[in-house]
Amino acid sequence: MTLSNTHFLRNALRVDAVFSGAGALLMAGGASLLSPLLGLPQPLLFWVGIVLIPWTILVATMSRRPTISRLLLIDVIGINALWAAASIGLLVTGLVSPTALGYAFVIAQAAAVALFAELQLVGMRRAAPAVAA
Repeated sequence: MTLSNTHFLRNALRVDAVFSGAGALLMAGGASLLSPLLGLPQPLLFWVGIVLIPWTILVATMSRRPTISRLLLIDVIGINALWAAASIGLLVTGLVSPTALGYAFVIAQAAAVALFAELQLVGMRRAAPAVAA
């Protein structure tokens, strides 16, 4: 099933793509500078940034299409929700020892990603099924 890519849904995907792209550049390109400030391992920051590159491309591409696969959109929403949960999980497991700024950074990005998931879910619920041409 495909859905019409409404203005609301398109914007929810675009905001996700913009923030994901900015995070990719910041973390992949600035891991060595961020690591001591955040108290997070440099390889973790670098590889998270690298993982965000194809994600940014996927979400940006979805935002430009007139229709979207409902299943793909559900996957994006689910991955965003898992990312937010895993980010908080990273803090509570003790696997890392972030600084106060590191805690704030991880919590802020987790909250943003959770918000993207919620906005995309709202957009999916509001979207009408696409009409076959």
